[in-house]
Amino acid sequence: MALNKPAVLTRLRRQMTILMLGPPALAFLPAISLTAYWFGGEGALIVFAALLPVLYLVGGGFHDRLILQGEAVKGVLQRSAFEELTEEIYARTSQSGREAAAFFILIDDFDQLIERHGQAAADVVVQRTGERLQSVLRGDDNIGQMGDARFAICTKPVRHLDLELCIQMASRMQTATEEPVSVDGTSVFVSVCVGFCQHSRTPGKSGAEWLQAAATALREAHRRGPSAIRAFSDQMRHDTEARAELREDVAQALNSGQIQPWFQPQISTDTGQITGFEALARWTHPDRGLLSPAVFLPAIEQAGQLERLAEVMIYHSFAALKAWDAAGVDVPQVDVNFAGSELSNPKLLEKIKWELDRFELSPNRLAVEVLETVVAGAPDDMITLNINALGKLGCRIDLDDFGTGHASIASIRRFSVSRIKIDRSFVMKADRDPEQQRMISAILTMAERLQLETLAEGVETVGEHVLLAQLGCDHVQGFGIGRPMPFEQTLDWIDRHTTKLEDVPRIMNNRSL
Repeated sequence: MALNKPAVLTRLRRQMTILMLGPPALAFLPAISLTAYWFGGEGALIVFAALLPVLYLVGGGFHDRLILQGEAVKGVLQRSAFEELTEEIYARTSQSGREAAAFFILIDDFDQLIERHGQAAADVVVQRTGERLQSVLRGDDNIGQMGDARFAICTKPVRHLDLELCIQMASRMQTATEEPVSVDGTSVFVSVCVGFCQHSRTPGKSGAEWLQAAATALREAHRRGPSAIRAFSDQMRHDTEARAELREDVAQALNSGQIQPWFQPQISTDTGQITGFEALARWTHPDRGLLSPAVFLPAIEQAGQLERLAEVMIYHSFAALKAWDAAGVDVPQVDVNFAGSELSNPKLLEKIKWELDRFELSPNRLAVEVLETVVAGAPDDMITLNINALGKLGCRIDLDDFGTGHASIASIRRFSVSRIKIDRSFVMKADRDPEQQRMISAILTMAERLQLETLAEGVETVGEHVLLAQLGCDHVQGFGIGRPMPFEQTLDWIDRHTTKLEDVPRIMNNRSL
């Protein structure tokens, strides 16, 4: 195996430091001093006394002594020291034919922990997490801190370490670290997710690639939710490569028209008339086919193209409104989703004004959809200014996924919300579940008192549609009404829906004769 030159130099420097700081060096200092004085007199002794501290510093004595002491008590290593040690363990494990594993541990929702309890409390949680991880490790296992809320563990080579044992080790780590942490008399509860890679499953031939595989497993665990555990697999590597390829394709897809809005209809529960369409991003990939936002939005975010996506969605949504007007069909508005990062753009209001003027549309034709979590967490900053400015301009403000966040009534009023969209988790099976019905009734009562319109998302059955109409929900949207469709299909859908509505009065009149 080829030696890494910086690593070799570091080891030589450490060996020199040990020689200079250890008991042997102290024993020889008097002899060296006398020899210098004997051959060179006082001048040589003065030169030796002056050079000794310089040699000490060049050898990295102060820094490396701390590292050596930390390693001696099996403390938490810094990232560079841990990575170097992992390289050595990887090589030793490969040569011996034994087995080892690398683990990554992440404290879930660490930013929210800081917001809720403060930085000092978060620091205590990190310290306790490191201590508790050490308590469940074996004597020769090593632990390093890889970030503010991330730790890594590299086990010593052993004869037998299969997948089941690794999962058991990950579970012990979770159990130890998820015990409440006492901070100033308050119990702070945390969860951690774990990703790991066995030495034999490493996709490369180095300790760095071993750690990278464990980090990939951690990202997959983090995506799956709090307290998840995931083992690295080749499929994860393929998925990671596919996501990387998507990141590279994002800019071209946005500019070439591969990413465009598909439109899902919204209708009135009173009249059945179309009250709008929601614009939902879809990517028609030349090789992978139709991709949903769950697949490509992370790639767009990582590529820093969220603002460009918003521009594309607004342009095509306004173009659709003009086309519907030209076709003589009545579509009052289109809903466009805006993420927190887009709402933080100081030029957002200016851009939307320019697009409205460009397409000669009035502001009330645009409904700005804002997630409840954005409204609940937005301080008095650019997000607040933009939402209120869009409301004053005449745009409608829809509060999306209502019931999943913590928006207060004060927040709803502060942002001039026009309509709340009831999350599909409350709508699902509502026609058969009394508890769901009570929750929907409570939301509708609150909206009525606040003079807000309501729209239920995720309506899939006739029973759900009928119940929501009976309870007083103003609008409905979902697969039971119509699936998202490209613009080219919307005119046919509108024609079929209008024909169906025209048939209703005729049937009723025939029955009344």
